[in-house]
Amino acid sequence: MTEERSVTGGRPLDTQTLTADKAGFARAATLLDAGGLVAFPTETVYGLGADARNDLAVARIFEAKGRPRFNPLIVHVPDVELAKRYVIWDDEADRLAAAFWPGPLTLVLPLRPDSGLSPLVTADLQTLAIRVPAHPVARALLERFGGPVAAPSANPSGRISPTKAAHVLAGLTGRIEAVVDGGDCDVGVESTILGLGETPTLLRPGGLPQEALEAALGTTLTRYQDGDPLTAPGQMTSHYAPGAKVRLNAREIDKGERLLGFGNVQNATLNLSPACDLTEAAANLFHHLHSLDQSGNAPIAVSPIPETGLGRAINDRLRRAAAPRS
Repeated sequence: MTEERSVTGGRPLDTQTLTADKAGFARAATLLDAGGLVAFPTETVYGLGADARNDLAVARIFEAKGRPRFNPLIVHVPDVELAKRYVIWDDEADRLAAAFWPGPLTLVLPLRPDSGLSPLVTADLQTLAIRVPAHPVARALLERFGGPVAAPSANPSGRISPTKAAHVLAGLTGRIEAVVDGGDCDVGVESTILGLGETPTLLRPGGLPQEALEAALGTTLTRYQDGDPLTAPGQMTSHYAPGAKVRLNAREIDKGERLLGFGNVQNATLNLSPACDLTEAAANLFHHLHSLDQSGNAPIAVSPIPETGLGRAINDRLRRAAAPRS
């Protein structure tokens, strides 16, 4: 591995769009091995990948996104066996991995002292957020690269997460080496993050519903509360935000607002799911927010979303999108 940057003096990069085939994966792996940044699709959102063992490459993720260094990253690996090289595994992790990996679940486990990962990945915490994604493009790239890839969402920090290659290019062209175009992401919201310590704790709701985890573990999860110390990605109060102001739980539209609807509502500019399907709504969430962001700065009103199943993840993202911005 080399730690040479592919750009010097702050010059914009020539961001490549790579095809999701053998040649594209080989090129992407070469770029990652050279310390480059490569965006790629997962089943949740597009991630911005770098070799998690390379300090300079990981630092470039924070630089490209404008991401605070105290906000840890998720490491992506192709299988459970590689995950065990970096974290201290236990029976609960074994049960959850068997049930939900590959898939939209991130586990936070104690970091192995000999992991060899850059301390920037964990923000100097003694735990690591790690997952095995299900998207075939992500899996092919990870298997081709053969190492751990740190990959937060491939967007400027605090803005709407990308669910297609065009979203990545709109936000990060000139800052990264490449994006592998694997089409649209199916789930549409980031992975669920579960901390495994003395008490299993839901650190971030996401693409795997809380109820499924509780059924697998046979226990009720503790919930992370805003204001607690940051222990996982996606916990900052203002996050996932469009340029326009966002108002939640809107049953009527104020003058000048655009409505992001849910269910059988009138006058919606866009509707997350006319049929009240939370899976459809999650898949549409960031795509619709991007569309509204590109069409103007008028405030966005959002219909009420049920606080159950994937609705918890949708509401979590919407609350952070609507939060006051620093």
